Amino acid sequence: MRTKLFVPRARHALVPRARLLERLQAADTSPLTVVSGPAGFGKTTLLAAWAGATERPVAWVSLEASEQHPTPFWTYVVTALDTAVPGVGATVLPLLQGADARPGAVVATLVNALAAVPGGVDLVLDDYHLADTAAIAGDVAFLVEHLPADVRVLIGTRADPDLPLARMRARGALVEVRAADLRLTRAEVAAYVTDVAGLGLTADEVAALEDRTEGWVAALQLAALSLRGRDDAASFIAGFAGDDRYVVDYLVEEVVRRQPEQVRRFLLDTSVLDRLSGSLCDAVTGGSDSRSVLESLERANLFVVPLDDNRRWYRYHHLFADVLRAHLVEDRPSSVPTLHRRAAQWYAAADEPEPAVRHAITGGDLELAADVVERTAIGLLRQRRESTVRAWIDEIPDALVRQRPVLAIGFIGALMSRGEFDTVPERLARLEALLADPSADVVVLDEHEAARVPGAMETYRAALALVSGDAAGTVMHADLAVERAAPGDDLTVAAASALAGLASWAGGDLESAHRAYSVAVAGLERAGNISDVLGCSITLGDLRTTQGRLDDARRTYEQALRLAAAHAGPGTGGTGGTGGSGGSGATSSSGTPGGPLRGVADMEVGLSGIALETGDLGAAAAHLDRAGALGEHLGLPQFPYRWRVAQARLREAEGDRAGALALLEEAQRVYVGDYSPDVCPLAAQRVRVLLTLGRVDEALEWARERGLTPDDEPSYVREYEHVTLARALLHHPDTSPTAHRLLERLAAAAESGGRTGILVEMLVLQAVALDRASGSGDVGAPLEPLERAVRLAEGTGHVRVFVGEGAPMAGLLAALVEREPAWGHPRRLLDACHREAVVAGGVGDVNEARGLVEPLSTRELEVLRLLATSLDGPDIARRLFISVNTLRTHTKNVYAKLGVNRRRDAVARAGELGLL
Repeated sequence: MRTKLFVPRARHALVPRARLLERLQAADTSPLTVVSGPAGFGKTTLLAAWAGATERPVAWVSLEASEQHPTPFWTYVVTALDTAVPGVGATVLPLLQGADARPGAVVATLVNALAAVPGGVDLVLDDYHLADTAAIAGDVAFLVEHLPADVRVLIGTRADPDLPLARMRARGALVEVRAADLRLTRAEVAAYVTDVAGLGLTADEVAALEDRTEGWVAALQLAALSLRGRDDAASFIAGFAGDDRYVVDYLVEEVVRRQPEQVRRFLLDTSVLDRLSGSLCDAVTGGSDSRSVLESLERANLFVVPLDDNRRWYRYHHLFADVLRAHLVEDRPSSVPTLHRRAAQWYAAADEPEPAVRHAITGGDLELAADVVERTAIGLLRQRRESTVRAWIDEIPDALVRQRPVLAIGFIGALMSRGEFDTVPERLARLEALLADPSADVVVLDEHEAARVPGAMETYRAALALVSGDAAGTVMHADLAVERAAPGDDLTVAAASALAGLASWAGGDLESAHRAYSVAVAGLERAGNISDVLGCSITLGDLRTTQGRLDDARRTYEQALRLAAAHAGPGTGGTGGTGGSGGSGATSSSGTPGGPLRGVADMEVGLSGIALETGDLGAAAAHLDRAGALGEHLGLPQFPYRWRVAQARLREAEGDRAGALALLEEAQRVYVGDYSPDVCPLAAQRVRVLLTLGRVDEALEWARERGLTPDDEPSYVREYEHVTLARALLHHPDTSPTAHRLLERLAAAAESGGRTGILVEMLVLQAVALDRASGSGDVGAPLEPLERAVRLAEGTGHVRVFVGEGAPMAGLLAALVEREPAWGHPRRLLDACHREAVVAGGVGDVNEARGLVEPLSTRELEVLRLLATSLDGPDIARRLFISVNTLRTHTKNVYAKLGVNRRRDAVARAGELGLL
């Protein structure tokens, strides 16, 4: 509702509150301002007056109880900021559209977006007490404590927010305006009754009025309205006393009673509404001139607040509305349900399902509420508004749901999308019984959606089987979903196929997974869900990359980009909550009208990964630059963390380990998971960077926490973690043989599963393990697994996996070149190792961290690594293709930089620095 984002219009008849406005204006260096006081103390009026006077952009949100869930709350906050400063929400709003949206990721991305706003912006959260719940408070606290210096939050509330106020107060980061500040002073009371209300009261009468109202703004306004036309001001003022509630009840009674009967009835009848418009009020009251009545109420200052600049929408002051409702219930209780039902019918016809359902339930018309929900639930799920549908599950009686198969499947979809699986099997069983033996009172409002129910049921059963680890059950129910799908129901076929693909993927059967996802892509393309096609293309590319088919992965991404270019412009919704963008392909596919679709940026990230694997760092950086230029709003829900992971890998390849770690930490904060197996956990990727910095103990501690041991049975979903464990074990001579044995078992499993991409890495690491263990009695020669890896890479195009091992791999490749001089590919890989000089940059980081002034060069590091083996000088020289005299020069330089004089001391010092 856009009206919730308008700054309330300041009424002309106001008392200047210069002292309070100055306090708000002087608080521009504090990240948080809290304006707190009971109802009717002028909090909103003060904030609106300040917003109208400030020169900075102001984002305003008038909160309601419906914003107690993180998704609607942050959607309104981000939309308000984007309205005030266009573009702020571009990278953030897409993160809110998935069923698995994480508020933490949303807020972290929002902070980054706000940091890029020139000149800053102010965010006002009015009536914050209505949304202040545990689900909201933690992330609001994070936002406030991490705000950029030129951004601040102002909160209007009836109660202190659940934020770390004491800590912020101690740091001087909090400005507070309390009830005592909001109370009108004697001078302000006099100014109001004389200049605003036009009442000719004596000084004693003003003093008595101030004493009776205690400076309470709402009470003073009501008293002024009641005093108009009276000759007995003194006796009237003396006639009310007591607590705030009594004063308001009394004064509203006076104000309402003094209105013409037609106006009085209008006020009471429309008090059931949260928002007021001419046509809505006509529908509720049965009148025909409600717009003019609203305008006249505004002119009379009868607590009517305009919500837009066109005077189409209004609301009553909250306190005034509360008392009006109380009077309505007291005067005409039997009319309340009828008024709510009329409002529900108007909202339903206006295609506003949320207020329609709320009024229908309050009015006791549960059938109408069920009708509205049934007509809109499936569409809302496709728009990724699962939280709205989920809230209705607790409102619509189960007896009505059991009669309505479309409504029942909509509720099941909402529960599945939010990970609430407990009641789903029973709901599915009841629905199946209803379809098998439909009774006469079955209700179906949309035959097209009813035809989709049998296929959707099996799709959700497949998803249940997937989350429980039942791969066979997933495939079985997915097949049934395809079989029972209604003619032309491409979305059900696509979702079911993707779920089957996920089951195969998690089990390591990548070829079956690829076939299933290809079917899903075909169905999504027929349905016109092009961004969902892009979402599935991420998975197809990942599968081919793991299989070592880099060219096929590249073609997948390029084909997806061509498809997106052909369909550029706004798209359609997702598959209705059956999975994530990287999983079943269910995601919003809207893009910029006339521009790229969501998912285009993800394809650039995929192409960057292929370029990095094939050793083209320049192309990898160019693709990531294009993805970043497109922006997160043109990425799928997983884009923010995928882009950061890709950037981290590029930084590591360039030798910037610290930058890589920082990016991986950012990626963790914005991580959004889905149904897809997490085969490359971010924690394991971080550990690999730590190992390049010599932080082996941290890596081994991670392995212990994860329960990883060298004796574990190979498992595809933990394969990446086990290879990471092997890398950690390789850093100590005593555990290198253990690492080799683990890698042998992992390699056998990967080879049998056709996972050539990771098999190449395992063979490379086996070669490194054997090289480090040479002379210790271990069987096997380093060049045997290396030769296998090189021959595989010659067909796949892998380069990075060799270059990333640095000098030890350069030495091994040099030996392979020496043994196979006619074979050109080892020489090309060796040239890549020397050309990129990636390791030298990394060593510079290590040297600086360890206190070494001058880093080792690439060649010096190669010499150092070979000095740690059992090879003698001539053997080392031959392996490096240099003369013995050149080797002596390099060795002297190594000794000097390490501060040692002997080979043994150099090796020991290198071990301390983590250079080996």
